[in-house]
Amino acid sequence: MLRKYCRLLIPGTLILGLILASSLANLLSPYDPNRIALGRPYAKPSLQHPLGLDNAGRDILSRILHGGRLTLGIAISSILLAAVAGTILGVVAGYFPGVPDMVIMRGADVLLCFPPIILGMAIVTFLGTEPIFLTLVIALLYTPRFVRVVYAAVQTVKHNEYVEAARALGSSIPRLFRKEIIPNILAPIMVQISLGIGHAIILETGLSFVGLGPPPPTASWGRMIEEARRFMRINAMILVWPALTIGICVIAFNMLGDALRDYLDPRLRHTVTRREGVS
Repeated sequence: MLRKYCRLLIPGTLILGLILASSLANLLSPYDPNRIALGRPYAKPSLQHPLGLDNAGRDILSRILHGGRLTLGIAISSILLAAVAGTILGVVAGYFPGVPDMVIMRGADVLLCFPPIILGMAIVTFLGTEPIFLTLVIALLYTPRFVRVVYAAVQTVKHNEYVEAARALGSSIPRLFRKEIIPNILAPIMVQISLGIGHAIILETGLSFVGLGPPPPTASWGRMIEEARRFMRINAMILVWPALTIGICVIAFNMLGDALRDYLDPRLRHTVTRREGVS
């Protein structure tokens, strides 16, 4: 049992720390992230600049903290929007066979046919690179994944006895969704949210890397990598620090998603408990 909680606690604590540090960037960052010529460009880490300076003499730690606020904000907001939209569409498609099912699921399949980065580049090029547009685009790209997950869960839940009983007692469709169906499919949704945030971070980073992220001098992790790429032969560390931060963050969200899946799925939990008893 302790091992299960540790699997949740370790990535959860790491994610919480990253979110708090990024949210409090104005208080924690030692310098203005866009202030140039703080010292010699490519300066190595020191007490004044723990992660060193980039090619413009800007403090890397300050830019990582402020960049995290933007990157994590876009990723988390977009996935939450996708979760809400995908849950509504998935419940409707899963509960009502026929036209709603066909239209929603075929639309989701069409969006899933395209690689997210390619479709994201096309839409962002048309709409613009403001954070609000990036959030909406990423939400659109990941909504079909929630639709598929929720659809499969509803197909199982809607035939359970408590749903049939509520329907026989005359519960309205909105009440049936709100009281009986959605509360019983939250586990796969929560897992998909955690995994989706990690994917959204990579997508936002990829868009910023190809120049379709927030415009400079705005700090974001993808923008930092794009700028550092041109100077990595002079000082590779200006590329390593943001890349390492992205890697840690994505791995933490994936670990949390895996831990949530094992903890919230009663069938997996029963299997793990039985194995521990045998061993």
